[in-house]
Amino acid sequence: MSQQSYALRDPGAGHAIGISTLLEQARAGVRRLPPHEALAAAEGGALLVDTRTDVQRREQGDLPGALVIDRTVLEWRLDPASPDRIPEATGYDLPIIVVCRQGYSSSLAAASLRALGLHRATDMTGGVQAWREAGLPMWDGPADVRR
Repeated sequence: MSQQSYALRDPGAGHAIGISTLLEQARAGVRRLPPHEALAAAEGGALLVDTRTDVQRREQGDLPGALVIDRTVLEWRLDPASPDRIPEATGYDLPIIVVCRQGYSSSLAAASLRALGLHRATDMTGGVQAWREAGLPMWDGPADVRR
């Protein structure tokens, strides 16, 4: 199979768009939050959702107040209409901040949540790496992992 067959395609145009364009589209018109604002929003009631892998969380540490939801089930856990939703998924107006290691995959995840109707979903610029560089607090207790 050629590499081209693995590329993401724009169904309307029939050509590969690549990850840079996909990321640009995911971020278009969205206000992403820097770490300090993400912390303030979470303290104000927004859901802070950590999609990093177990290995990444072991290496970087956990965030205070974050819900850890595997990226493979994120939409099912946060869609208020899903029978597999978490109790916090109370409506489509819920403010959600998705966090990853460096702020790339979280942009794609937040775009997927917005496509579901969770119009206030965004992500944090720079990911946990930027959070740590900003000197923000880390969590020493057990993570709130949602399966």
